[in-house]
Amino acid sequence: MNIGLIAGGGDLPHAVLQAAKENGHEIHTAVISGEGDIADFDDGAKEFGIAEFGKITRFFRKYACSHICFAGNVSRPDFQKLRPDFKGLKKLPGAIRAAKQGDDGLLKYIVETFEEEGFDIISPQEICRSLLMPEGHLGAVKLTKEHRDDTEKAFKTASAIGGLDIGQGAVVGRGLVLAVEAQEGTDAMLDRVVGLDEALRGTEMSRVGVLAKMLKPGQEDRVDLPTIGVSTIERAARAGLAGIAVEAGKCFVMDKDKVAEIADEAGMFVVGLPPSKS
Repeated sequence: MNIGLIAGGGDLPHAVLQAAKENGHEIHTAVISGEGDIADFDDGAKEFGIAEFGKITRFFRKYACSHICFAGNVSRPDFQKLRPDFKGLKKLPGAIRAAKQGDDGLLKYIVETFEEEGFDIISPQEICRSLLMPEGHLGAVKLTKEHRDDTEKAFKTASAIGGLDIGQGAVVGRGLVLAVEAQEGTDAMLDRVVGLDEALRGTEMSRVGVLAKMLKPGQEDRVDLPTIGVSTIERAARAGLAGIAVEAGKCFVMDKDKVAEIADEAGMFVVGLPPSKS
């Protein structure tokens, strides 16, 4: 398979690159300017502005890419500051209309735009399935009955805001919704929880509350799958949370061994639950 990788920030694009090469695929990387660092990629990678649609498609066609994979964090663009190329300029009005529907609306528009150009979209999870959260626990600490109700409510809350295309995560402690994720992202949401009064949240000595992350209902799951990693665990630990729950098979876990190690040290659980139970 000949894959064109559109790389944003974070570790996921590098994991996709490695897995694709290990599986014998040819892969060519378009790094989104201001998101991924071109210096972190091999010499064949090329940097593009987020609205340089024509240049990106020509780059992939130069190498006869049949599939495109989106991986990594990409911030919502400021449409007034974009510098589109000619082809990007023609697509810009549709992107602006789609963005008004929410992040998922914009992502679906981008995916459909590349499909209209004749590319097949391949998800990161099809290339590196080993990064997906398995069913069950990472580490030694288990989800107990004490935190089951908070876990269930956190998933219900995440599903509710996801249905409005707001975010993918929520924190619930002692039955109270402590935070929901919006444009700031999971790490910033957890930092907000740290700022709450300890009467509301837990502490390192007495952990309370659960972060749940899940796909938005009806979300385009070939892009923007929920992701947790070391920074998620560290911030959740500082926020005094008892644990993190995600949907098994529908969430990336970056560096599982390190995540399990840090969670165990903090006395936190990290669990993947079947989607029907989340």
